[in-house]
Amino acid sequence: MFDVPLDSWYVWFGLAVVSSATVGVAGTLPSSPPPDAAGGAQTIDSVAASDRPAVGKHPLSNAESVRIGTSSLSLRGGGEISHEALRYGPVTPAGADDRLQSVLRGSHPDKQFDTPAAFAEAAEAARTEQPQWYTTDELVVRRVIWEGTDVVLAG
Repeated sequence: MFDVPLDSWYVWFGLAVVSSATVGVAGTLPSSPPPDAAGGAQTIDSVAASDRPAVGKHPLSNAESVRIGTSSLSLRGGGEISHEALRYGPVTPAGADDRLQSVLRGSHPDKQFDTPAAFAEAAEAARTEQPQWYTTDELVVRRVIWEGTDVVLAG
């Protein structure tokens, strides 16, 4: 009595509309999880909180690019961006300065800078620049203490 006959056109039309909507929604779902900004921020914070020179590395497998600010980390990948605030800082992004990049990768600051004051000045200049997106597969963080100049580099 209350059954809908399956040979009615409106039943098939409604089924087609519902199926199309389901396929449309499924097609917009992300194919991979968002990048893990919290893990990268935790790596930065653990190095920055150290009272001695330290190095930390964090793989960025889900991220296509990274943006490091003095107090935040952003990762972009899979069409999504994740942000995380840093607890310790300020952090010095080493992306644009080749000398800071060399120190970040393990070179002693005295091989790149004439004085600790020049090192501190370069770090301050890097902190005042607008953060940029960089492509990398690994986040590297290094705390450097050189004759009273204490800098946390990240790149």
